[in-house]
Amino acid sequence: MGLIVQKFGGTSVGSIERIQHAATRVIAEVQQGNQVVVVVSAMGKTTDELVSLASQISSNPSKREMDMLLTTGEQITISLLCMALQEKGYEAISLTGWQAGIETETVHGNARITNIETERIQKLLNKDLIVVVAGFQGMTEEKEIATLGRGGSDTTAVALAAALQADKCDIYTDVPGVFTTDPRYVKSARKLKAISYDEMLELANLGAGVLHPRAVEFAKNHHVPLEVRSSMELEKGTIVEEEASMEQNLIVRGIAFEDNVSRVTVVGMGDRLHTLSTIFSTLAKHHINVDIIIQSALSTGEPSISFSVKTEDVQNAIDVLSRYAEKLGYERIEHEKGLAKVSIVGSGMISNPGVAADMFEVLANEQIEVKMVSTSEIKISTVIKQAEMVRAVETLHQAFQLDAEVVGAKS
Repeated sequence: MGLIVQKFGGTSVGSIERIQHAATRVIAEVQQGNQVVVVVSAMGKTTDELVSLASQISSNPSKREMDMLLTTGEQITISLLCMALQEKGYEAISLTGWQAGIETETVHGNARITNIETERIQKLLNKDLIVVVAGFQGMTEEKEIATLGRGGSDTTAVALAAALQADKCDIYTDVPGVFTTDPRYVKSARKLKAISYDEMLELANLGAGVLHPRAVEFAKNHHVPLEVRSSMELEKGTIVEEEASMEQNLIVRGIAFEDNVSRVTVVGMGDRLHTLSTIFSTLAKHHINVDIIIQSALSTGEPSISFSVKTEDVQNAIDVLSRYAEKLGYERIEHEKGLAKVSIVGSGMISNPGVAADMFEVLANEQIEVKMVSTSEIKISTVIKQAEMVRAVETLHQAFQLDAEVVGAKS
């Protein structure tokens, strides 16, 4: 007998029919002789509808009350799924995050899990019950309800799998696995049989929406085997593990991309020793996330620093820097909108020099200008014009042979 944690996202439980279908997936694991813990999200657009209700009352609602409101979405799903399982003749019990022993830090809206008391869940499993847990939520030391932020149900599932020492964590979604890139944009995108934690973490951080980065990080730290698979089709998904045992001949494993990127350039900073740290500490204090950073000297000899931010944060970044203009001592601020970030990811880059050169050559041949670059051991990110994003992804996908079936991959 094994212990399996299953997670069903909002689209996978978006209707009564889909909840019934999820119940059959749960029962299939039980019939294999496994103990099962299920983590669910709110149904479909429930969370968006609850946010809309709040906005009709207040333009700036209390974060505590928002957590109280939003956690009701998952509570609806856990009750309905348990009813579906019981109607099919299987004993099941629903637990909210706090009933399941999930403890969080005291941060409303984006809390991190600090501990999970597993005693109650373990007792219920020992009684042969299916345990259905509300994702996205927990309780603080002060006995306050807290939510885990975007992707919180993924994190709940992986954290429970780690705490319970589960044999596996299955993430059921509306896609059949992790693809080489987003198949909605690139028709030749191919589902991967396996991918490493590090590669998945990079892809998730760079815009791939299949798994939340925090969940992948948790899985990596606690060695939890993950499988991303379809909630609708009976097929194998993508295994996320320590080191991908399949498709080893791929130097680049995937391509991630995101639009609505902007570049901000601070020109004429002088030679103040602490100007750089002051700029970015000031932005950080105002909760502005900076991505790629490049320091350079313009043709006029003026020292400058450029950094990328989400387009929605551009004006806020400019306003913040303007308020501190005297302290920072720069000459002017320039910015450019309408950009996108395209990134290639693959652990094979570590032992294969020249991947960056290949990437830049491919883009140059397509007359695509690279405006900014960022690298790590297993990824290269470029900032380009948003209008050229899809063409860049399609060309790179073909150039690195991601559309080809892998030779010698294990089934």
